Amino acid sequence: MDKGLKCLLEFMGTVETEKFISAVLREKFDYTEWRKNFFDDIEAKKFNESAAEYASLNKPKFKKKLLEF
Repeated sequence: MDKGLKCLLEFMGTVETEKFISAVLREKFDYTEWRKNFFDDIEAKKFNESAAEYASLNKPKFKKKLLEF
């Protein structure tokens, strides 16, 4: 959790991090269960292709160096 929060703060800033956390906490569904069910129906190859396409179309807006874990 500490690494995740540090990453959010570094790349999004305090205000945007607060907005993100508020949005996640406001939702009334079990994200972990949804994610499990959603991704169980997708083949790994198709998931990878979709993720690569999304990444190429949605370049990050920040210019800071990515964290290395």
